[in-house]
Amino acid sequence: MAEAESGGVGAAGARNTMGARRDELLLKMYDQMFSDINRHILVVWQSVGVLVGAFSLFSLVERELVPLDIASALMVLLAGWLVAHLYDAAYWYNRNLVIIANIERQFLRREDLHEIQYYFGAHRPDRMFTHLRIQYALAIGLSGIVLVYHFCLRVLPYFGPDWRLIQPAASVPYLTLLVAAFYLERLRRQRAASYAEFVRNSPGIDIETIGVSYGIGHGFEAPREQ
Repeated sequence: MAEAESGGVGAAGARNTMGARRDELLLKMYDQMFSDINRHILVVWQSVGVLVGAFSLFSLVERELVPLDIASALMVLLAGWLVAHLYDAAYWYNRNLVIIANIERQFLRREDLHEIQYYFGAHRPDRMFTHLRIQYALAIGLSGIVLVYHFCLRVLPYFGPDWRLIQPAASVPYLTLLVAAFYLERLRRQRAASYAEFVRNSPGIDIETIGVSYGIGHGFEAPREQ
């Protein structure tokens, strides 16, 4: 009898130890998810710096050291590179928030939706958050300015009877744009599929969210009453 009681106490102690280790692991994962988000945002800012700094190319164009066609194509390529980082950072941000919410559901209660924060009750949709959308607008805007400038200098003057005088090199920025757009759309679809797969396979513990409204503050376009 004493041996059975001793065995039961030992098993309970082992379960408590495993539970404590599990909680410790979850909290370490929780911290790591935020570190990963910060790292990807830093990469985005570094990419923005490279894109803005690349405008120095046009000083070389002015001195006729670099052709305008090549400089414009490089600017479009760098803008596409920034957008690619934005798509990747958005995926990691949204995916890590799912993991963070799933961990929070292991510790928080339903009433904490109102008493602490409501984000862990529902996973955000697969959308860029505002910070990344601002950088996205910058990339599109800068590349648009470069292409308009290039078009006005290298293409527009030859519209009409002189169209045969347009040099083949003038098409390089626009070919670069087409290739970049194809690649970025493919990347966007892949990242969206990866996020959908993750949420489908790791939805987390179900939380009753009746009375909680999820709208623009959590990435939804319109408020959703749960």
